[in-house]
Amino acid sequence: MNIMKKTEHASQHTKSQKEMPTPQQLYVKNHHRHHHIVTFLRLLVLFLFLIIWEAAGRCKIIDTFFFSSPSMVVSFFLKMVMDGSFFTHTGITLLETLLSFLLITVISIIIATSLWYSKTLSEISEPYLVVLNSLPKSALAPLFIVWLGTGINTIIVAGISVAIFGSIISLYTGFKHVDNEKLKLIYTLGGNRFDAFHKVVLPSCIPIILSSMKVNVGLALVGVIIGEFLAARRGLGYLIIYGSQVFQLNMVITSIIILCVIAMGLYQCIQWVEHFYKKRTGS
Repeated sequence: MNIMKKTEHASQHTKSQKEMPTPQQLYVKNHHRHHHIVTFLRLLVLFLFLIIWEAAGRCKIIDTFFFSSPSMVVSFFLKMVMDGSFFTHTGITLLETLLSFLLITVISIIIATSLWYSKTLSEISEPYLVVLNSLPKSALAPLFIVWLGTGINTIIVAGISVAIFGSIISLYTGFKHVDNEKLKLIYTLGGNRFDAFHKVVLPSCIPIILSSMKVNVGLALVGVIIGEFLAARRGLGYLIIYGSQVFQLNMVITSIIILCVIAMGLYQCIQWVEHFYKKRTGS
C-alpha cells in the first residue's frame, strides 16, 4: 500500500514538473507577447493619426485642399486602381528600384572584393570613394540626363549613384575586419588568397552584406525617385512632381503613401531573408 502511494506521489510530482514551463519556454512566451504588444501599439498609433487627420479635415482645422485627408486619399487611390494608373506607375517605380538595388548589391560586392584582394588598389581608391560618397547625388542627376538622355537608364543610374559608394566602403570595411586567426589558419594549411576569401571572409561577412542590403534598398528607392523627378514620364516620382505642379495634392500624398508601403515591403523582404539566414545558421 505504501509503495502504491509513493508511486502515485512520484507520478504526480513528475506530472507537475512537466506542466511547469522551462525558462526557455517562458522566454519565448514573453518574447512573443512583447512582439504582439509592439505590433498592436504601432497599429494603434497609425490608427489614431488617421483619425486625427480625418477629423481635422472635416472640422476645417486644416485645409483639405493642401493637406488632403484619409478619405480623399482612399478615394483617389481607388480611382487610380480603376483606371489602371496605379499599376502602371507603381510597377515602373518598383522595377527601377529592384534593378538599381540588384546592381548596387552585385557591383559593390565585386568592387569591395577587388579592394580586399589588392591593398594597393584600396589605398589608391579610398579617398575617391570617400569624396564620391559625400557628394550630393542630386547634383549628378542633371549630368546623367545630358549623358544618358531621359528614360529608364538615367533613373537606374541615379538610383545606383545614391548607395553604391557607401555600400562599397561598408563591405570593404567588413572584409578587412575578419578574424585574422582564421585567415592565418587557411594560409597555414596551404590555402591561397581565394580560399581565404571563399571560406572565411565571405561567410563571415554575410550578416554585414544583409545589413548593407537593408540600407541600400531604401537608398535605391530614393535615387529612383530623384531620377523620376527629372527624367521620367511615368512612375510615382513623376506623379509627385506633376501633382505639385497642377495642385493635385491628393495625387502627391497618395503617391508618397504608396512609396512608404513599397519601402516597408522591400525592407521587410530583406528582413525575412536575414531572419531565415539566422535561423538556418543558429546565430
